Amino acid sequence: MKSIFYTLFLAFFSSLTISAQTDSTFIRKIYDEALNNGESYENLRYLCKEIGNRITGSAEAEMAVYWGKQVLTKYNFDTVYLQPIEVPHWERGTKEAAWVLNTSGEYFKINILALGGSVGTNGMMDAELLVLETLDELKKMSRAEVEGKVVYLGEAFNAANIRTFDSYSQCGAQRWNGPKEAQKLGAAGLVIRSLASEVDDHPHTGSFGYDDAFKKIPAAAISTADCNQIEAWSKQGQLSIKMEMDCRWYDNDTSYNVIGEMTGKTDKIISFGGHLDSWDVGEGAHDDGAGIVHSIEALRILKELGYKPEHTLRCVLFMNEENGNFGGKTYAAMAKANNENHVAALESDRGGFLPLGFDVRGTKKQVEFVQKIAKPLQKDFQLYTFKEGYSGVDIGPLRDFYPDMVQLGLSINSQEYFKYHHTAADVFEAVNQRELELGCAAMGAMIYLLDQHLK
Repeated sequence: MKSIFYTLFLAFFSSLTISAQTDSTFIRKIYDEALNNGESYENLRYLCKEIGNRITGSAEAEMAVYWGKQVLTKYNFDTVYLQPIEVPHWERGTKEAAWVLNTSGEYFKINILALGGSVGTNGMMDAELLVLETLDELKKMSRAEVEGKVVYLGEAFNAANIRTFDSYSQCGAQRWNGPKEAQKLGAAGLVIRSLASEVDDHPHTGSFGYDDAFKKIPAAAISTADCNQIEAWSKQGQLSIKMEMDCRWYDNDTSYNVIGEMTGKTDKIISFGGHLDSWDVGEGAHDDGAGIVHSIEALRILKELGYKPEHTLRCVLFMNEENGNFGGKTYAAMAKANNENHVAALESDRGGFLPLGFDVRGTKKQVEFVQKIAKPLQKDFQLYTFKEGYSGVDIGPLRDFYPDMVQLGLSINSQEYFKYHHTAADVFEAVNQRELELGCAAMGAMIYLLDQHLK
């Protein structure tokens, strides 16, 4: 009996070893294709240079949809199609201009960007600048202290955090909720310190929300270098600000998610992608052109290697992540309406930097499952981090309809991401070719492992 048990144990252990060896062999082919014959870098160049930044409702966003479908069709995937969605249409208008003045009559011009969705100033605004450090300080103030003033919120990134996304989360409320709190107290406007890890001259835009119960006010971000100057001046006396923004809203438009897929042997679906739209400054290279080409290239590589998937592998180029996430919401709702069987989803939306592994959104058992199947990546391909975390904005709504699915977000070396995030500096030249290609290989390898081992 003991001998039989030992024999069965050896057979089981041998099967696991053979599976791991088979996985490593195929993953090596994925990496070879990405690094020796990769097409991601040229695809990213074309998206950034020939189309440019791609805010929803713009001509560039429309051309990005055309480009995405053209690329997916060129690779001859089993199915390529467009999924219509309704998207908001906001435009920045004439370039913003602003100056800060002190009581001595001195002034300097500041680098400023309207936050996405802001109203304009209706000409030049001239108001006292109320300099505060945090959103919590504003919440404690009375209406009499704030009314008619432009509020400045200056919470900076916490440099002690190793993961810069943690710093982004900690001070992000001044952008997401700052305008609402300022509205309630009758402020004339709100300006914030850019959510940035560097001290430089690039302001960082981004989305926020208004409280519809109160008058909407202009909202903008200032470069961190200029914020340091403002804070130094504020210690010497009262400041004022002159600023002009020409932002405006238009009627909603129709746009599209762009979808390409390889048909599997079952009706189960593994979705993966990034967002095709970007903000209207820079070229949207790291955010999220890199995620788009990561996803396209992962599917291209699997097809090029002659891989026959168990699940249907669906690459989704989502539209409108930046200011509404209507692409992600529509995709999830349509999946449920069509009775599709979604079991897993992956997203790349953290830039084209060196991949470190994947964050896993799911149960403890699902996290352990991913850690188990990812051992070949840890051993041979320098992907070490597979732990519970956030997956992605675009694929997030799927969990509202498929709460049992597992989701993964590509984890990258984040140290430089918030140097470029939502700025004019987010251009093609800021992306390293080899790191981009390693990200493509990581996406392809993880999709393969899920397809092979997820039942």
